[in-house]
Amino acid sequence: MAPEDIAHRFAFHAAPTEEKRDAHTSVRQHCRELADFINANVPDGREKSLAITHLEDTMMWANAAIARAKDF
Repeated sequence: MAPEDIAHRFAFHAAPTEEKRDAHTSVRQHCRELADFINANVPDGREKSLAITHLEDTMMWANAAIARAKDF
């Protein structure tokens, strides 16, 4: 992996445009809606906890994709 790739992965990527800020917000809102649905409709337990944890992972990676995109 090139040093520039490592630097890009670990750099802070502020949302410079309203479009990116809106995209981040949309991802968070949709993930929250699904988390609320899972919480209300899935029995408590390890599997539910993992589902919500992985949804947090999904939100993080989706927002990372938006933040890191150079031509978004």
